[in-house]
Amino acid sequence: MRLLVLGGTEFVGRAVVEAALGRGWEVTVFHRGRHQAPPGAEVLTGDRTAGGGLAALAEGDWDAVVDTWSAAPRAVLDAARLLRDRAGRYAYVSSRSVYAWPWPAGAGEDAPVVEGAADAGATEYARDKRGGEVAVLETFGAERSLLVRAGLILGPYENVGRLPWWLDQVARGGPVLAPGPRDLPIQYVDARDLAEWLLGALEQRLSGPYNLVSPPGHTTMGALLDACVAATGADAELCWAEPERILEAGIEPWTELPVWVPPGGETYDAVHRADVGRALATGLVCRPVTETVSDTWRWLTAVGGAAPLRPDRATPRLAPEVAAKVLAGLRGGVPGTTPAEGASGQ
Repeated sequence: MRLLVLGGTEFVGRAVVEAALGRGWEVTVFHRGRHQAPPGAEVLTGDRTAGGGLAALAEGDWDAVVDTWSAAPRAVLDAARLLRDRAGRYAYVSSRSVYAWPWPAGAGEDAPVVEGAADAGATEYARDKRGGEVAVLETFGAERSLLVRAGLILGPYENVGRLPWWLDQVARGGPVLAPGPRDLPIQYVDARDLAEWLLGALEQRLSGPYNLVSPPGHTTMGALLDACVAATGADAELCWAEPERILEAGIEPWTELPVWVPPGGETYDAVHRADVGRALATGLVCRPVTETVSDTWRWLTAVGGAAPLRPDRATPRLAPEVAAKVLAGLRGGVPGTTPAEGASGQ
């Protein structure tokens, strides 16, 4: 197949390009030239946000387009309009954030979505992603549009900083604040698994929206952090804290402790209990958490230990003094806590 990837040099886009090249596809990458494209791809450069920035795409035909854009929807609309008569299908990597809050636990792709306009400028993430979806649907039609509503994405080339943050914490060694419970089920998708499913979906000529994340219970918070200890080889001690203690310390789930959301509330149900039946039925296969973590650590080490971060995403951050205070209580045997419960190496 002849594939055009808008972006294609970072994280999900790069995973798509590498997977397509691995299948022997002819891949064209259109990007701003800030990063190297994977070897083997034809490269076109331009800035889709600038006047005339799509000029490099004025000619050419492709079987499919993959677009990961997450800012002003009008950029998706402009590209789709330019390509609608020269591309067979348009796959847009969207987000489960397009669903109207609160997301019902176990809800499928028919759950209500937020409002979004195809010709809008940048507003906020959920509306921007929905606007991108609308742009594709309005231009390519429902039968030629594939909407990939991804959940939490991890893996090599991650430029949001979630798994790299945990790997960095563990690699330092010593006590590491681990948010419990240890057996808390979590959902995420490795970017490479997302890419393989997406390419398979294009081959099958699938259309419509698909939730793209691992099945509920694919792994646990404990297995994720154990894998970080194993991958780094660090002398780290995972000190498990009950959710109540984490919250009482004023620590924000997800943003200050990436991936983690306390169980029992609507946020946990939304983030880690998604229905992915459609994706599983159409070929989604998720690799073990140990592989995702070890490969991410290998990549992180190769780039010098500091992951590149997107400027439009908040960087995970937990004040060391806050973590130290909670750890002191745990390790001091404060009543109601379980010091280092299940710590790796114990």
